[in-house]
Amino acid sequence: MAPRAGQPTLLPPGIAVCGDASSPLIRRAWPEPPHVYRSAFARDAARILHARAFRRLAGKTQVFTRLPADPPGDHLRTRLTHTLEVTQISRTLATALGLNAELAEALALAHDIGHPPFGHAGEKAVDRALRAYGLSFDHNLHALRIVTWFEERYPAFRGLNLTLAVREGIVKHSRDYPAGEYQELAEYFPGDFPPLEAQLIDLADEVAYLTADLDDGLASGILSVGEVRDALPSFRDLHDAALGAYPKAAPRLAIYEALRGLLNALVTDLAQEVRARVAELGAVTLADIRRAPARLVHLSAGMDATRAAAKEFLYARLYNSPEMEELHAYAERVVRELFAILMAEPALMPEDHQAQIPTEGLARTVADYIAGMTDAYIEQLWARHSGR
Repeated sequence: MAPRAGQPTLLPPGIAVCGDASSPLIRRAWPEPPHVYRSAFARDAARILHARAFRRLAGKTQVFTRLPADPPGDHLRTRLTHTLEVTQISRTLATALGLNAELAEALALAHDIGHPPFGHAGEKAVDRALRAYGLSFDHNLHALRIVTWFEERYPAFRGLNLTLAVREGIVKHSRDYPAGEYQELAEYFPGDFPPLEAQLIDLADEVAYLTADLDDGLASGILSVGEVRDALPSFRDLHDAALGAYPKAAPRLAIYEALRGLLNALVTDLAQEVRARVAELGAVTLADIRRAPARLVHLSAGMDATRAAAKEFLYARLYNSPEMEELHAYAERVVRELFAILMAEPALMPEDHQAQIPTEGLARTVADYIAGMTDAYIEQLWARHSGR
């Protein structure tokens, strides 16, 4: 049946990840009977949503939750609210393209579950601490360990026992792994690109945080409307249109209207570009996607220039601003000092973490413990033990 006028053109059905019982991508490490009325990927999304690690995202920084000497801001994004925004965008895109929306939802819910406290500053601090011991920290690989081991909710198995498709997407949505170089990831098709459902998450994440960070930056007062208009002509045009259409509206509502328009333009362009690239390749199966010359989820050249300009502006004026540098230095200090304290006194960790030391090593165990903390918890623990 041809789509009605105004309906988006769907991709060939063979490209979407199949959730039927015959699909190898619904395989779980521990076999389970199918659910009566829920698909395998819907069950995965529910398991992630109900995980303790997911709930802790509410207490973890996205970009910032406060400015120095200020109380936490009630309306600034946390890692959890960012995740929910990415999930909404991802499911919308997957539906518009005819992909597996339930798989996209599960992947979006899990995409940041491995982040430590204090946002990217915290992740860099944990990684830096581990480098001294010949190790490293990657929040996607840590997320895999969370869903396969650290979460304990079921008597029959450790972890969440997620499907192969979701585990692959957690590992590969934002990074590709050459064949033969990562033996521990051998079951996740190294050397092949992930399905489009997983590729979508990386761009949905960036689209979500760029527009949201402009919003939070303006709300915080670190950014001004004038400088955003000067740096981003697309925002300026949308803002002018909002001012013209709603001359009596409060200034903040014109900003919201412009940001909403920018988000819509980015998402719409992304869907259109994916359709164009799939058509140009002539892809009709998932195997075609996996073996394509490059990833197929991209923005068009013009809209990618807007994305790049927004990212450059945010790094210069928000992420690396003097106000944020003070918070980054604080995060680095807290993580570095608590890491050293726990390395010297492992008995300060809970017994279940201490039990991991013989197999995982002390440094990795300390990093795992810190990565699971919320901002408030790590600050409390650091304050309690730093004066010892």
